[in-house]
Amino acid sequence: MQGKVEDLVKYLFTLDRDKEYEIKEVSHKRSLDSNAYAWKLINEIGNVVNKSKEEVYINMLKHYGQVQMVSVLSSVDMNGYFKYFEEVGTSVLNRKEFKHYKIFKGSSEFNQKEMSILIDGIVQEATQLGIKTLDDIKIEEMIRSWNKWKIEHSNFKYLKKHIKK
Repeated sequence: MQGKVEDLVKYLFTLDRDKEYEIKEVSHKRSLDSNAYAWKLINEIGNVVNKSKEEVYINMLKHYGQVQMVSVLSSVDMNGYFKYFEEVGTSVLNRKEFKHYKIFKGSSEFNQKEMSILIDGIVQEATQLGIKTLDDIKIEEMIRSWNKWKIEHSNFKYLKKHIKK
């Protein structure tokens, strides 16, 4: 079931008290339209600055994406563990050397808010380079359409799950 806290609490009291249940926060993913728009601008930025779209994408993640710090033993090869990362330092603890990395979350893992921040940053970079972008109203509309799709999709999954019972 998906809903506001008050509705969920009421629903929980109707369930079998001898069973265990799991409650998760709903995470709104970004829309395919906004993803396509981001990649279009990334490609155009790459053409202007003479860099690959992958280089521009990583740069955008570094400036406008989500980042976490991790420390691992220096002997550990980070390739294969994370797709987007950069070493930011080293230290020694108990005579063992550690490397510290910034780990960048890929946009396919972003929720609506995170994708909105990334797109705003990409648009800002594109505008500074003289690349034409959608106006703010169109961008907001694109993000709202994702929210609507996500809600409809979530309701469909809920109905499908309960029809099977």
